[in-house]
Amino acid sequence: MSEWRLAVVGSPIEHSLSPQLHRAGLEAYGFTGSSEKVEIGEGEGERLKSLLGTTYDAVSVTMPLKGVALRLADRAEATALECESANSLFVKDGDIRAHSTDGEGFLDAVRAQWGLNVDGAHVVVLGAGGAASAIVSALVHAGVASIALHGRSEERVNRLVARYPNVVDHMVIYRPVELIVNTIPVPSRVSSAAVMQGVTHDTFAVDLAYQPLETEWMSQHRSLGCGVMNGLPMLAHQAAAQMRWWWGGDLSGTDLLGALT
Repeated sequence: MSEWRLAVVGSPIEHSLSPQLHRAGLEAYGFTGSSEKVEIGEGEGERLKSLLGTTYDAVSVTMPLKGVALRLADRAEATALECESANSLFVKDGDIRAHSTDGEGFLDAVRAQWGLNVDGAHVVVLGAGGAASAIVSALVHAGVASIALHGRSEERVNRLVARYPNVVDHMVIYRPVELIVNTIPVPSRVSSAAVMQGVTHDTFAVDLAYQPLETEWMSQHRSLGCGVMNGLPMLAHQAAAQMRWWWGGDLSGTDLLGALT
């Protein structure tokens, strides 16, 4: 197939940059096609399912649909099953297939940005939603020493803590933190005057938000001397991993990042 009908689905969706990434990917692969933003809420799983294979061949999935997307799938990749989250749906041979490339995209982004090796690192993850679950899974498999998880949903936090022996629900950190990741949507954040205990100028700080490009949380960590990154590199790298799953090849997130700048 060389003509592809793509979309990004979720709510709110107007801010999404995924169509720009889709168009850049189509061009890189030599395909033609289109990409749209489609507003779909968490309770509209059947509507999403009805669009797959009829209106769209493949879709990127954002909040709050990542759990819904996994449940719609006829087949799911092991990564998506483990993190109970899917950011990509693809129709092939009549089956809806699901995958999560958020974790892979996150690791690719920090490696590309900083050459960061997380093996043996102590990490803090803020939030416990679909993206956080995928990132925790990827970090665990990459060999981190520990992850302290801070989420508002006790149920989600407990599931992740039970899944991995080196993931803990700690509110106080007694050791230096090499990496801290904020996955909490900006509107849901509580303003904080100080960075978390354990964070130093040697800590790398990643904010998955990219609107605004520099959040208050990022500015606080930058002022401390941390290496700071917003969510655009991860967005590009997870999209590249998603397209490699759809189409094969060796498209890199660094190539796609230029479409966002």
